[in-house]
This record gives sequence, C-alpha cells and structure tokens, in this order.
Amino acid sequence: MSAVPGTVDAGRPRVLRPQQKYLPLFATGALLVVMYSAGVLRYDGFSDTQVVLNVFVDNAFLLVVAVGMTFVILTGGIDLSVGAVVALTTMLSATLLQDQGWSPYLVLPLVLLIGALLGLGMGCIIHYFEIQPFIVTLAGMFLARGLCYTISTSSIPISDPLWTSIAQQRIRFGGFFISISVLIALAVVAIGIYVLGYTRLGRNTYAIGGNPQSALLMGLPVARTRIAVYTISGFCSALGGVLLSFYMLSGNSLHAVGMELDAIAAVVIGGTLLTGGSGYLVGTVLGVMVLGLIQTIITFQGDLSSWWTKIVIGVLLFAFIVLQRTVARRQR
Repeated sequence: MSAVPGTVDAGRPRVLRPQQKYLPLFATGALLVVMYSAGVLRYDGFSDTQVVLNVFVDNAFLLVVAVGMTFVILTGGIDLSVGAVVALTTMLSATLLQDQGWSPYLVLPLVLLIGALLGLGMGCIIHYFEIQPFIVTLAGMFLARGLCYTISTSSIPISDPLWTSIAQQRIRFGGFFISISVLIALAVVAIGIYVLGYTRLGRNTYAIGGNPQSALLMGLPVARTRIAVYTISGFCSALGGVLLSFYMLSGNSLHAVGMELDAIAAVVIGGTLLTGGSGYLVGTVLGVMVLGLIQTIITFQGDLSSWWTKIVIGVLLFAFIVLQRTVARRQR
C-alpha cells in the first residue's frame, strides 16, 4: 500500500517516514511471534496447527467487525455501536427465522441492509450536524441494544436448516479444518485491503484521517467518504452478527457486549493510529490474532480467570498507545 502524505498544522505537507510508519505494525507482528513461541514452549499441544486455525474460527465475527472499525478509525472517528448492531442482527435473524418463519434468503440480505442503514444514518448525523462520533455512535449503541430487548429478553435458538448447515460445515484439508465463517472473514479482509490500497475511497479515507480541513480544501468528497466509512462499519457489524449467529446458533440481547471495545483494541494493537490517517488492515488481522492468542493461552493455562484477558489487553493497549504517540512525535 502506498504511503499517504499527511499535513502539519501550518498546512505544509509532510511525508511519513517508512521506518516510523511501519513500526507499530512490526511491533504487533513481533508480539504475536513472542506470544506464540512462549505458548509452544510452555504448553503441550500448543504447536498444533489447529490451535492457530481455531483462533480464526473463534474470532471470525470479530475480524469482520474490526475491518469496519478500521475504516472508521482511519478517518479519525470511532464507532461504539458495533457490538449492539451485532446483537441486534442475531436477534432479528433468530426471530424472523424461528418465530416468523421467513426464508433465510430474505433474512440474510435484510439484516445486512439494516446494519448498513444504521451506519449510514449515523454517518449523516456525524457529518451534517457536526456532532462528535463518540456521542452519535453511543446513541446508536443504546438504540440497537434497546431494540434487542424489545424483540425478546431471552435467548432465541436458531434451527433453520440452511443456518445450521452453514454453522456445522467444516472445510477440511490435511487433517485440519476451518469454518465457512473464516473464509467469509478473510474475503472481507481481502476486499478491505483492495479498497484501502487501490481505490479512490481508500485514498480519501487516509487523507481525511490525516487532515480533514486540508482534504476539504483539496476538493476531496469529505461528506461522501465519511458517510461511506460508517456505512461500511454498519454493514460489517451486521455481517459479523450473521457470523456470530452461525457460531452460537442463537440470538440473544446479551450477545457481543463489549465487542466494540475488543474491535477498537484489535485495530489499535494492529498499529492503526487513533487520530487517523495511518494504519493497515493487515495490522488489524494481527491484532485480532493477538487477542485470540491471549484467550487461547489463558485456556491452556486452565487456572486463570477469563478476566485476565481484559487485563492483558488493557496493558497492551497502553503500550501501543504510547508507541503510537512516540511515532507521531517523531514524524513532526
């Protein structure tokens, strides 16, 4: 992916140094190697290839959500609604399939459309009313989560034949397997990499994150781009909800509580600057793998609480935020 020039406050262009620009990405890769090596040395069976594949199987839905979050953060924004939209998607899918008897071929495009429309609405409010993304997406989070509880306060199982067949399908090779959800997630990552690296939307996304005022003065479509990235985030959240419904075979109002924080953590640990303008989807994939490996190590350990996952993620976030700040100062 080509480097995107940024600007300083005085309006003079600056070019990011490659060594500094890629430093957070290299740090994430090194962290991943160290964590995996430590796991292999400490735990029997950790070196099994299926252990790594299970990281993708268990986190395919998070990877899709994190792709949408990457687009938003690259523009300097934030989307706190993604977890609630994931839960709403599982609830809508479950109730339409089970209670209403709808065809899955109607339910699937409908829930994806609803997610995209929610993102579109938030993007329009953020840009045209000039309200901070934190506030708008927080309101979107409450709206989507509230809608979940109006549908049902209890879990709704999914027994639709198509849904269950996709959920149970395994793609096997060489004695190992992955789920269809993994292929979908990797396809979303590939499309996202292409869009960010080789399309006008991608270039505009980086430019707006670098300096929105300069992007506007250059005649770039700031409104259209900003609305587009929130629409993409809403669509990815809905798709992540579909993948989670494959994984859980149920809809539940409590699904994906805190997933927005996991997605943000994966993006930041993957090297994307919270201020926008710099970052790569490859780093987001590495960030999701780091979170997945933390969960796997805690599972292998056996005597640690699952809350240690949050503690380790918090420490890593502090470390990577400091690293990002250091890189940003050296680029000035």
